[in-house]
Amino acid sequence: MSKPVILVVEDDPAIRRGLTDSLEFSGYQVIECCDGLEAQRLLRGTQLDLVLLDVVLPGKNGFEILPELRRNRPRLPVIMVTARGTEEDRVKGLRDGADDYVVKPFSSSELLARVGAVLRRSAERPTDVQALTVGTRRIEFERREVRDSAGATRQLSEKEVEILRYLATSSGRAISREELLQRVWGLDIRGIETRTVDMHIARLREKVGDAEAQSKVIVTVRSKGYMLGEDVEVELA
Repeated sequence: MSKPVILVVEDDPAIRRGLTDSLEFSGYQVIECCDGLEAQRLLRGTQLDLVLLDVVLPGKNGFEILPELRRNRPRLPVIMVTARGTEEDRVKGLRDGADDYVVKPFSSSELLARVGAVLRRSAERPTDVQALTVGTRRIEFERREVRDSAGATRQLSEKEVEILRYLATSSGRAISREELLQRVWGLDIRGIETRTVDMHIARLREKVGDAEAQSKVIVTVRSKGYMLGEDVEVELA
């Protein structure tokens, strides 16, 4: 079995060396990079299983790289690695599509545990849901697209599709914010207070047309969380 390939994007030589040594010792193949522009080049043409992406980089910072990465390689797992540990930065990284967010300083064991968890979740992400239909609206997961009866379309982000997919594969029960953070974002929720789930749900509802439609795609269950509306039809691949 081939080793998982991890791209380490970190401008500090000592930290980059430490990350590389820990990952290689644990059986991963590592590609190193020290600036944002080089990272962009590697991300366009290199087969990778995961990216460790620093925020503060020469050339182009991690927050600038992440949106393009998500557009071009929406399913590639990304862990942000940074000294900027404010809630605002963490929420921004998660909102823009990062799978996890590690704040310096951290131990090798913590980082390796997070890498392993994100890779497992990536492999386990359900892919058997093809589309959702409710009323005259159709949501196609592969295209990441919402289409109404008039043919108008709206694009969904990869994270928005993952939320819908997780709700669809858990149809019939309410999913808590904590479960979504754990299963979709891959976060250890202990000590985290964030409204990123609510913000994503709000944007999703706007994109799928819930505001103007009688039949809802996403329903809020008081004190429990979110679930698919009872009129939503789930199409399997």
